[in-house]
Amino acid sequence: MEKTLNRIHPVSDPEATYFLQVSWEKDLGTGFGIVLSDGQCAWTGTVSAAEISREAADMEMNREKYVEELKKALIAGEESAGKYNFAIS
Repeated sequence: MEKTLNRIHPVSDPEATYFLQVSWEKDLGTGFGIVLSDGQCAWTGTVSAAEISREAADMEMNREKYVEELKKALIAGEESAGKYNFAIS
């Protein structure tokens, strides 16, 4: 299993710091687990391959392109800094 951990500062609260951990088996397109933490609390979830396909279809985006964008937003880290915005609600 592969994992990444990135620090994010959501646009909804730029002074706050959150930590986003993403874990996956083969590749992100087969589904992944996610943990979001503010350092005191943590929230967990999973995203299935079917949910990824559904979201790509809803956005009228090729599934492979959608998975590439997910990679850039969720696991690319510093190289994608400033290109993606996160909002916590």
